[in-house]
Amino acid sequence: MIDAHHHLWDLSAVHYPWLMAKGTSRFFGDPASIQRNYLLEEFRRDATAQGVTGSVHVQVGAEDGWAEAQWVQSVADANPDWPMVQVVFCDLTAPDLGHQLDRFQTLSTLRGARQIVGRAPGEDAMTGTNTLLDNPRFADGLRELGRRGLSFDLQLIPELMENTARVLETAPDTQIALCHAGSPHDRSATGLADWAQALRHLSALPHVTCKLSGLGMFKHDWRPEDLRPIIEVCLDQFGPDRCMFGSNFPVDSLYSDYETLFSAHALLVPKTDHEQVFETVSRRFYRLDG
Repeated sequence: MIDAHHHLWDLSAVHYPWLMAKGTSRFFGDPASIQRNYLLEEFRRDATAQGVTGSVHVQVGAEDGWAEAQWVQSVADANPDWPMVQVVFCDLTAPDLGHQLDRFQTLSTLRGARQIVGRAPGEDAMTGTNTLLDNPRFADGLRELGRRGLSFDLQLIPELMENTARVLETAPDTQIALCHAGSPHDRSATGLADWAQALRHLSALPHVTCKLSGLGMFKHDWRPEDLRPIIEVCLDQFGPDRCMFGSNFPVDSLYSDYETLFSAHALLVPKTDHEQVFETVSRRFYRLDG
């Protein structure tokens, strides 16, 4: 099985400004307990206990995306018995995008890029990342990823899905991984209904695959039944052949341990779909076999 969305960090090797900020409240909670090194050994111990045998590292807001990517590559090189590929941060609107991608493509673990479009309504109002959707260079960058055989990890909120779909339609050759099921931040019945309706704009696009990940970030005291409607909608709209599991550890360790998280997903995903959701889709999408 594959964990298609996790993070690692060595605070002595790479600087993460958001992670080391003190007394700052974030949409996902208080990061105090994860303001420490989180290395492959710890992640691997917890993941292996659940039958996971490989993973996808996703960039996590390092001050220097290239430094983070190099460090992740070094971790993968030092642990050849643990298949791990990575999704790096790259500003798709940068005037030197080609140069940046050329450099990233020297790393054997590279599979795609992530540039966050939306995190949570309050934070988005401050960061202004939503404006990427109106920047023609962003769409150009998406198409460039596809030309190079690279994917894009998309993180956004439901309110942005319709506009995002219009942009993604212009980049049909770029495989898209929708992070965290599209971040359904409003867990009321009305909020989930609105999210499910908005999600159809993305699920209608054949080049978009959905990650069942990060579902605790907007409901910290979750129980399996809280996740059921989200997972069921994703499986219904995308089908099990376009859904993949990701732990979002260690961020989601703020709300549960790895076993509890994995067991909840294993319970809620029909057993007939386990092979696809927990391995086949992510292995194919991120080319974990080379």
